[in-house]
Amino acid sequence: MTALNLFPDVLSRRARGAELSPIAAAGARAARLAAEGRSILVLTSGEPDFDTPAAIKDAAVAALELGHTKYTPTAGTAALRQAVARGFGSRSGLATDASNVIISNGGKQVIYLALNATLDEGDEVIVPAPYWPTFPDAVRINGGQPVVVQTRAEDGFKLTASALRQAITPRTKWLILNSPGNPSGAVYSVDELRALAAVLRDAPHVLVLWDEMYEEIWFNQKPTPLLRVAPELAGRTLVVNGVSKTYAMTGWRIGWGIGPQPLIQALEAVQSQVSSGPSSLGQAAALAALEGVADDFVQTARLAYARRARRVVDGLRAVPGLQAYAPQGAFFAWIGVAGLIGAVRPDGRRIAHDGDVVDWLLESEGVAVVRGAAYGLSPYLRLSFAASDAHIDQAVDRICRAVAALALAPAWEAAA
Repeated sequence: MTALNLFPDVLSRRARGAELSPIAAAGARAARLAAEGRSILVLTSGEPDFDTPAAIKDAAVAALELGHTKYTPTAGTAALRQAVARGFGSRSGLATDASNVIISNGGKQVIYLALNATLDEGDEVIVPAPYWPTFPDAVRINGGQPVVVQTRAEDGFKLTASALRQAITPRTKWLILNSPGNPSGAVYSVDELRALAAVLRDAPHVLVLWDEMYEEIWFNQKPTPLLRVAPELAGRTLVVNGVSKTYAMTGWRIGWGIGPQPLIQALEAVQSQVSSGPSSLGQAAALAALEGVADDFVQTARLAYARRARRVVDGLRAVPGLQAYAPQGAFFAWIGVAGLIGAVRPDGRRIAHDGDVVDWLLESEGVAVVRGAAYGLSPYLRLSFAASDAHIDQAVDRICRAVAALALAPAWEAAA
């Protein structure tokens, strides 16, 4: 199809400011090389490598055979909304009912709906880095201004109370928090949540988007919901979750938001004009998951991710130039590469930033990862260990070889 000579002029400022997902772009580049016959280990994915448990799939088939193929209510089926409310009420200790829940086409759409329903031009949204790239882009698309606050390794890549206080202005509309975090695997402790809540009590105009999509993928201590620690924030907090990560259901596109009724009603109104209700079959499958048909799978997957995390961190921790941080949750390793900046490749090219490290790993050893700059913090890499143990071990070996082939810069030169 030949485009009229109108583009990009006819595109809105919002559309021109949006970018394709850097994670998808990294995966696509790896796929092209694999199609050329290269042996590529793809560690860019943000989805489980497991299949959806059979009992969950069976529930969808049963719904199909019963003829549950019509539109559902815009905010989702009553049964699924009630199940979400029961589960969250149990975890948080807060009285929650179906009117506090909206079911949507994945957690990403919930975030978009929330920002669309609340942001006016110039409103600010505090986004700690490293962040999931959707956070700042969704803010921009909806007319807001992301205020990126870079976190530090010594703070566990988590937003501190003092940094939050400095970032809040009269224009702040939202604070976005993600625990367990993508890409760092960071989990906020009870004390850290209390400290953040104390700051928020002094800023009653700030809404909180609490993304707990990875809540069931944890390694040392089960994450604590923000609202269990600070129930007084319930009237201005939107909790985002779904079945994608916990139950290996990324393609089913079922997520939800939990929040105060006026906010949920606003999201429902926007969703009614964006997509209507989500898939009836997807909701039937999600309901079965929440009713416990795959609880054994959740535990098995968690143990597998924990084992893989140890393999990655133990395998890379001693490599000169790398700093592998042990994740507390999710299925990503966050790896510092400051020690590789200034290194020289065998072809004489110098490593200038984390994107160059990504290129070198892919070109030399066929390992595809994502640059830290995509998550707002450099110089780092994100490596997904949602892959088999053998795949992980092979990737670690290849990364070690790739780094060994570099002529590392002196420590003083790399620091400069």
